[in-house]
Order: sequence, then C-alpha cells, then structure tokens
Amino acid sequence: MRKLEDKILMWLGVIFAYTALGVLAVLVIDVFLDALPRLNIRFLTSYPSRIAENSGILPALVGSLWVGSLTALISFPLGVLTGVYMEEYAKRNIFTEILDINISNLAGVPSIIYGLLGLEVFVRFMGLGRSIIAGALTLSLLVLPIIVISTREAIRAVPESIREASYALGATKWQTVFYQVLPAAMPGILTGFILAISRALGESAPLITIGALTFIAFLPESIFDPFTVLPIQIFNWISRPQREFASNAAAGIIFLLILVFSLNFIAIYLRAKYERLRIW
Repeated sequence: MRKLEDKILMWLGVIFAYTALGVLAVLVIDVFLDALPRLNIRFLTSYPSRIAENSGILPALVGSLWVGSLTALISFPLGVLTGVYMEEYAKRNIFTEILDINISNLAGVPSIIYGLLGLEVFVRFMGLGRSIIAGALTLSLLVLPIIVISTREAIRAVPESIREASYALGATKWQTVFYQVLPAAMPGILTGFILAISRALGESAPLITIGALTFIAFLPESIFDPFTVLPIQIFNWISRPQREFASNAAAGIIFLLILVFSLNFIAIYLRAKYERLRIW
C-alpha cells in the first residue's frame, strides 16, 4: 500500500511539473512571437522614444547592468561574511536565535517595503538622491537575507571531517574556514548568490519607490546619476495603449529573460567547476 501511494505521489509530481513547464513554454512562445518584429540590433542600441518604431532599451539595459553590478559588489561580501560569522563564530544564545528568525523573516518581506526603506534612508537621510547607488543599496538590502541563508546552508553541508582534518594538521580556526570550508561551500554559495541577483534584476517596485525614471534619453555616467532599468522600461511600454509599444515590451521581456538565464547558466557552470575542484 505504501509503495502504491509513493507511485501515485511521484506521478502526480511528474504531471504537475510537466504541466507547469508546458504553461511556461506557451507563455514564452507567445511573448517571443509578439516581440519578433523588434528583436534586432537597432532596438538594442536605441534610446526610448514617443514613436514606438524608434524606441530601444539601451539606457534601461545599461542601467540594469550598473545596478546589478553594484548590488553584487555590495551584497556578496556582506552576505557571505555574515553567513560565515553566524555559522562558524557566533555563539548559540538568545541573541543569535532572534537574529536567525529575523533573517528568515526578512527573506519573505515584500520588495515594496525595501523600496520605502531605501527612499527614507538612502534617498532622503543620506542624501544620495534618486541615483544608481541608492537603487543598488536598496536592492542589496532586498537580496542580503537570501545570500546569508544560502551561505549558511552551504556551510552546513560541508562535512565535519574536513574541519577535523584541518585542525589535525595544525590549522587555526580562520585558516580552516577560509581555506577549507569556504572553498568546499562555494558551489552552493555562488548558486544562491546568482539566483538572488537574478531576482534583483527583475525587481521594479523598490526602484519605482525610490524614484527611478520611467523615461530616460541618456546613459548614466556615474553611480550618482539618475537611471532606469529593464523592468521599469517594460512597465512604461506595457501601460501605453498603442499596440506597437506592447511589441516593444515583449522584446524587452525577451532581453530581460536572456540576461537572467545567462546568470543562471553562469551559476550552473561555476557550481560544476567548483564541484570538480572539490573532488580533485
């Protein structure tokens, strides 16, 4: 009876998985067909325009790369070091228990809340204005709990025998952590990190809240310049009544998917690379 139940659950899981995959494939194909007339180099290298045929995503694409790169530079060291401290150095007491609960809860907070926090702290209090650095700091707060959690889970998965062998050879605590534990945990850390950055690239609500532009006809030259990103540009086009702008929005979605999928492929490659190194 137990085997029958397991088989039924397995087949239900397979059916649901293929159904979800089929629905996703239909949606992507539909978007691709709508975007097909605008998938060209001119669309990729042009500025936005009130004329749909002349519009492009260059400022939004550059803005996404600026914001994504800064978010990665800020969140990765902070998230990994926090995860290492919580897992390897922090003592188990009421303070760390509360910290654990808060980090887990922050990972599920709606992104608009981070936008309101970024508006008050970075834009107004710190005087950074509606700039790239303000957007990157806001998104760093958004993805930081995810990176901390993935780092801690990856460190927990490292066998205790690696630590014991390192200590047996005379290594200190920090040498064991940074030369043995972290390299062994790096595949999981990088996977969680790149998935977090992929989420940040797809966010629009926090950036709209801090005042990112919906129409921009220039490229940002520094981290203190105004900016826009691909999700906001797509939102701007899809809200217009003309059919041509819907095609522009579909093309923007395709390029955003390519950017996110590229990051996921990088995560898969890095995970495989570090796993091979760990085996050797």
